[in-house]
Amino acid sequence: MMQPMFHAATLVLLIAVLSSPPALSERGRKKVVHVSEDESGAVVVQTAPGKVVTHRGGTIILPCRYHYDVSAHDPAEIRLKWTKVMDPMSFVDVFVAMGKERRAFGSYRGRTALQEDGAGDASLIIRNVTLQDYGRYECEVTNELEDDTGMVKLDLEGVIFPYHPRLGRYTLNYHEAQEACLAQDGILASYDQLHKAWLEGMDWCNAGWLEDGSVQYPISRPRDECGRKDTPVGVRTYGYRHKDDERYDAFCFTSNLNGKVYFLKTYRKLSYPEALQACKKNGAKVAKVGQLYAAWKIQLLDRCEAGWVEDGSVRYPIVNPRARCGGQEPGVRNLGFPDKKYKLFGVYCYRKGSEGPPKKGSEEPGKWGPLQV
Repeated sequence: MMQPMFHAATLVLLIAVLSSPPALSERGRKKVVHVSEDESGAVVVQTAPGKVVTHRGGTIILPCRYHYDVSAHDPAEIRLKWTKVMDPMSFVDVFVAMGKERRAFGSYRGRTALQEDGAGDASLIIRNVTLQDYGRYECEVTNELEDDTGMVKLDLEGVIFPYHPRLGRYTLNYHEAQEACLAQDGILASYDQLHKAWLEGMDWCNAGWLEDGSVQYPISRPRDECGRKDTPVGVRTYGYRHKDDERYDAFCFTSNLNGKVYFLKTYRKLSYPEALQACKKNGAKVAKVGQLYAAWKIQLLDRCEAGWVEDGSVRYPIVNPRARCGGQEPGVRNLGFPDKKYKLFGVYCYRKGSEGPPKKGSEEPGKWGPLQV
């Protein structure tokens, strides 16, 4: 691959480079784009790197523009290629365009297209964004002789939730942690997502896997049982661990729901098998842990009643802390994994947004509507 030349295809990430909370004041503001000319008269465009933010199910534009010498190159010879960066030495093809030809790859088929808003626009549109779309993308422009690239980070609005299965704490290797998060409507969180959660006050005294293979945990209130009281606050790390042999909990990440979580009203409390049937009869399924967290964080579900969720644990979401509702901080309370057959509780159900209104006998606080990009 030849070195990029300013008089050839020079890329830049521009348009609205968004920031995620807590810097909410940055949302929607355009970054300054500096345009200058070198001694040869070629235009050089530069801008600060940044990220674009959306949510699961949303539509997002990954911005990328380039300049080239029209007199020296036929536009039909320009190849545009988008890839997702999995790690420093691993890439996944997303979208390729050359002349009038267009091709999307893998899970991006049917969801991606070029924006093509004038000459030099290589911006990529992604529709129906998934949790797995989170990450860094590379925009590459190539002609017969030169190429250049730009990088865009796609971030998702959502919530982190710590997770361990019925087997107990520190029972998951890396691959099992991945599967556990997927089973509960999430993915392994990134370090950036965990750090953001810590900045927002997350405090968790059990170490968990992250998507990069590291094991870390966030501490906002130092105490002796969590690595000594005199140690500083922050995201503490065990470093990168053996993915097959070592076992920890997991930090999962989930985002916006295309549906609704609600507490099902029943005339009596239920065993776990009865809860499964009750949600089914109501045209829904028992909510997964990630779905309950997303409903709490994004849809502001607040219910001071313990209910079964899909993995056999019993939990309840509190937005406004109050007496006899499990503490002074907002959060999803966890009562552990009771006996499925003999212990009786309520149940949290989940219905997809396209499946119609709830049946009589259920209770859904508020009207759900998808977040807008």
